Amino acid sequence: MLRVLGRTSSLNVRKVLWTLDELGLAYEREDWGQGFASVDRPEFRALNPNGLVPVLIDEAGPLWESNAICRYLAAREGRLSPADLRARALVDQWMDWQTTELNQTWGYAFQALSRRVPGYDDPARIAESAEAWNGAMAILDAQLAKTGAYVTGGDFTLADIVLGLSAHRWKRTPIQHAALPAVEAWYGALRERPAMQPWALAEVA
Repeated sequence: MLRVLGRTSSLNVRKVLWTLDELGLAYEREDWGQGFASVDRPEFRALNPNGLVPVLIDEAGPLWESNAICRYLAAREGRLSPADLRARALVDQWMDWQTTELNQTWGYAFQALSRRVPGYDDPARIAESAEAWNGAMAILDAQLAKTGAYVTGGDFTLADIVLGLSAHRWKRTPIQHAALPAVEAWYGALRERPAMQPWALAEVA
């Protein structure tokens, strides 16, 4: 039985859970992190020395970093990631873009407006973050307008899981949202997928 350590309020944990559900894999999940079992416990740090969720545990041992876990599961099952090397690189490109570019834009606005973290209360910085977030989402919109379907083409892949949850966070955060018709159509289609529905919860961004 696969085990997933991490709380469902974490977007990175939900990436893994959605992937598992798309693949039809059975697993057990344990709550770790903010408000639950402490990731500073020695037994958790032995699994992930960074003290971050998620962690996947299977017969080979622990694995951490959400995108790496998703790629591993897809490769293991032979689904959600293309066999063709170039096509797979495009999926990896958009997954990595989510981590390195898109994620860097939303931090201040999300912490201020969704999580209401003390200290994130500078209106100028909130506006700057929201503008950058909309700008990054516009890049995704242009890509989706080009493909007319999913992030990298006609097939649903891991890139759609990773970016679909990012789009959900964007939609749920109370900022002024840019008009992005391709994102809206794609996000609406993703929400029809049974495997997404538990992990795009209305109350969780």
